[in-house]
Amino acid sequence: MGHKRTILLTGGAGFIGSHLTRLFVTKYPDYKIVNLDKLTYAGNLENLRDIENKPNYEFVKGDITDLELLRHLFASHSFDAVLHCAAESHVDRSIAGPAEFIQTNVVGTFSLLEESRAYFDGLPAQRRDCFRFLHVSTDEVFGSLGEHDPAFSETTPYAPNSPYSASKAGADHLVRAYFHTYGLPVLTDRKSTRLNSSHRT
Repeated sequence: MGHKRTILLTGGAGFIGSHLTRLFVTKYPDYKIVNLDKLTYAGNLENLRDIENKPNYEFVKGDITDLELLRHLFASHSFDAVLHCAAESHVDRSIAGPAEFIQTNVVGTFSLLEESRAYFDGLPAQRRDCFRFLHVSTDEVFGSLGEHDPAFSETTPYAPNSPYSASKAGADHLVRAYFHTYGLPVLTDRKSTRLNSSHRT
């Protein structure tokens, strides 16, 4: 069976990623999802048992900082998009061990951007027009809200208050830079109960 679109989805066994993976696999059979997940504390393949044998789903265990693996995946799949959900999360964990957050959230995002850029540059013009890199971020890059503070907006200054939010802010800035410097077509998405934004940076 041929697939009209193939997406590299990072962190697809995590909370957000597993819901997105299942949505695409079950609702959009013309899409093939390649789920790249390191399976740390946040990743659980039990979340995806109901789709693991679907013909439009493939799981790859690996680290987004592994450039050789990323290069292999981009070379062996004809990706139409990258949906980047993989991240170290939780503020308390970042306070206890910030190094992992910098490695995954900053270096990992950089690695994905670099391989995406190399792949994108080699695409024919028609396919370049359709390619997207979607980065899933967090509203915590804007800092903290008091009970009576107005909701964040796209013009709210960055004010990260933890190693976690600082690492996500760093990733956001890299994504923006790859759009403005290299022309990589990117989207950054942030969700919370008081902010719902998805915009091209």
